[in-house]
Amino acid sequence: MAQETLPERPGAAGPSGAPAPARPPRLWRGGRAGRPRTLLALAAGGAMWLAFPPQDLTPFAPVGVAAFTLAVHGLRARSGAWLGFLAGAAFFLPVLTGISAIGDDGWILLSLVQALYWLPLGAGAALVARLPGWPVWTAALWVAQEALRGRQPFGGFPWARLAFSQTGTPLTPYASLGGAPLVTFLTALLGGLLAYAALTAWRARGGDAGARRAAARPVAAALAAMAAIVGGGMAIPTPTAGRAVTVAVIQGNVPRLGLDFLGQRRAVLDNHVRRTHELAERVRSGRAARPELVVWPENASDLDPYTEPDARAAIDGAVRDVGVPVLVGALVDTPDGRKVENRGIVWDPVTGPGDYYVKRHPVPFGEYLPFREVLTKLIKRFERVPRDFAKGDRSGVMRLGPVDIGDVICFEVAYDKEVRDVARGNILVVQTNNATYGRTGLPPQQIAMSRLRAVEHGRTILVAATSGISAIVAPDGRMISRSREFVPDVQVARVAARTQRTLADRLGALPEWALVALAAGAVAAAGGLGRDKNEGN
Repeated sequence: MAQETLPERPGAAGPSGAPAPARPPRLWRGGRAGRPRTLLALAAGGAMWLAFPPQDLTPFAPVGVAAFTLAVHGLRARSGAWLGFLAGAAFFLPVLTGISAIGDDGWILLSLVQALYWLPLGAGAALVARLPGWPVWTAALWVAQEALRGRQPFGGFPWARLAFSQTGTPLTPYASLGGAPLVTFLTALLGGLLAYAALTAWRARGGDAGARRAAARPVAAALAAMAAIVGGGMAIPTPTAGRAVTVAVIQGNVPRLGLDFLGQRRAVLDNHVRRTHELAERVRSGRAARPELVVWPENASDLDPYTEPDARAAIDGAVRDVGVPVLVGALVDTPDGRKVENRGIVWDPVTGPGDYYVKRHPVPFGEYLPFREVLTKLIKRFERVPRDFAKGDRSGVMRLGPVDIGDVICFEVAYDKEVRDVARGNILVVQTNNATYGRTGLPPQQIAMSRLRAVEHGRTILVAATSGISAIVAPDGRMISRSREFVPDVQVARVAARTQRTLADRLGALPEWALVALAAGAVAAAGGLGRDKNEGN
């Protein structure tokens, strides 16, 4: 079909000699990609957001990938990059809304920085569409984008990966084979196959009966592949057997919502001490099973129990009362007093504080300030971070009562390497403090990550949060118990302490790097193909 070309300048003569209408503004035209593609890219980002908690409309993740793939299909890399950024902004702005609790500027800036990672994703997806089998290469690009985003800069920000939208779906069991990267790949592959089927059917719509019959075969093959991926996930076993251990998770709650709760340090500690004494009383009265270990959350004590006698006495009294080891989350001054350590401390009812884990991934701009001298002068809010948090340098595998636990703190659960490193423990623990982000999408998103990690490593996961959401998750990802937010809660359950390693544990980062290499090779091949065509012309 011939396409009318508008004059470049308003008022220039058209074919009939009459003045032609002015060229529409670039923003209205959607750039070179055009308005329909621009709107489709924005819809793609919105659809993917709906797949994440608390919406949990999980099928929208591959649907969003399909829309994104169709939006950039057939474009030049530059136009694909622009649409990638738009789709990323439409995704990250709503999915990270909880960050607005610390300021709208921080939320918008972080969201747009994350959207920048979709620039190469969009460019690469446009390029590899030239190759046969492009749904596979496009899916690998999603893994490559997440691998980069989860590492750079400042250790990366691996939140809101496609895999974390697929908790409790037929794709979840694949985590036990290739970890979160494999789940991301298959989620994106479903979207790519859906896009391929839609594009093939659309192109054949105006053809004759023979053309439509010919198109039906690849469409059927794409749909069959999608069914095989879904069915294959449902056939993967997720073992749950293991030594039975009775555990307890304490959620003491905080005095009130918001950043200022950290100033009420003693009240937070007292809440967790009180709940532990209540648990001990319930055990003595026969109203609760006697736990073999207890877990407190991150920041349960912002008073250093090594230097604050009252804090030490309060913790020690609660631990002695319950009579079993307690993993205590506490902030501890470094010996020189210049930094703070975010610790998970094994507190024994007889010997007191013993082994401990120090958080290895402090949050940039929250727990430590890059470029401190400059930023504190420009942004007064950073004065709330008077001292940097020290970075731990060893694994969080520790003995807690009858089992080895693997401890990670707060958003470390999003990092593949950190969780894999502690999966040698029989039970995984996530100590977290979500009070600042309460009643936003971030706490349920963190629970979704924990559920995927349970399947990935075949481990029970205990999530202890100061204000919620706390949870006990079975090795197959089932929720054994779950707290509400901003209420005190004590969860007691008998769970499996497992020793068997999953295939994902044994393969480590190999599936991710293989998929990254696949994406890089596809982009290189597509770039070479484009150069060959240009030279041929």
